Amino acid sequence: MAAFALARWLATKDFPDTLLPEGPQRAFVQDLLYTTIRRLRPLRRILGEFVRTWPRGELEALLYIGAAQLLYMPDVPDFAAVNETVEAAKSCGGSVPKVVNGVLRNIIRGRDRISLGTELETFPNAIVKRWTARYGAADAERLAAWHNMPAETYLAYRDRFERLPRGRRVEDVEGYREGLFVVQDPATRVAVGMVGARPGERILDACAAPGGKTVQFAWNGAAVTACEVNPRRRRVLEANLARTGLADKVAVVGSLEEAAAKGPFDKVSVDAPCSNTGVFRRKPDARWNWSVEKLGELVKLQAGILDQAAEMLAPGGTLVYSTCSNEPEENAGQVEAFLARHPGFAFVASDESVPVVSGSDGAFAAAMTRNLV
Repeated sequence: MAAFALARWLATKDFPDTLLPEGPQRAFVQDLLYTTIRRLRPLRRILGEFVRTWPRGELEALLYIGAAQLLYMPDVPDFAAVNETVEAAKSCGGSVPKVVNGVLRNIIRGRDRISLGTELETFPNAIVKRWTARYGAADAERLAAWHNMPAETYLAYRDRFERLPRGRRVEDVEGYREGLFVVQDPATRVAVGMVGARPGERILDACAAPGGKTVQFAWNGAAVTACEVNPRRRRVLEANLARTGLADKVAVVGSLEEAAAKGPFDKVSVDAPCSNTGVFRRKPDARWNWSVEKLGELVKLQAGILDQAAEMLAPGGTLVYSTCSNEPEENAGQVEAFLARHPGFAFVASDESVPVVSGSDGAFAAAMTRNLV
């Protein structure tokens, strides 16, 4: 399963989480797939020492999967990693099982001379340069190590966050079917707190999926309009609202134009699409999609969403802008540019979660108010 998903991802760059199976095997398959994607760069370097011609397709994926278990997953015994990967290779036919067996056994024999490299080696050079310049070499290495750890899952209740023990399925937690919680990292509470939803307030959640913030606004008694333009993500939002019993209390729309018809709003939350540099451990593939050019495109997109959403805010209302990024252009720089374009808004406060300091996901939030006149 992991090798098939990896082969698909290598070929299409589809979101890895959409390639995972359901059922009891999902946790291990996800761990194996995500570990491989995180360590793709050193794995490629190491495997290059053991193959004459770089493999493609299923063979490439199988070698990555096998080597990842041998080098980065100490809980998997060597014999199991080799045997199961070779067994999986038999479905490919031909010489693939023999090649997989030979390469993996050579890795075991040569393990003492293999350099796993630094944590920073697992990221593109452009990100390494930015982090090193911003945080210094030591903290950049610590940050890379953080993002290479399997992500913890947190459950947000009305009054608290609880960490889910590893290996336990969210669906098996008491209160799941009753909708007593949503899956949400504690880093999000900064933005939720800045919105400060109150009973009866009209709130626009402008980029709502998967719905964690939407649910928390509604739990506080606000009249929420949730906007999500992506149909697949909108279905996830609607499923979370149904499970928490809020489907009839939250208006879901597919565009900001639709949302505008329900305004003006007392408060607007813009949890903008971003480069995801604060949640690389949750989205390991995002590091390989990152580029300075894409960052620039995202900054323009965020600015457009902010400008459009701000028009729906009532005088005296609060606009909260947030991301799951730690890039200055998307955070403080975006807020400064917005305020320069909109002199009728005033800065209130901002906060940023940097994982090596906060122990939570990377995130940023800023609150601004619209003048009464």
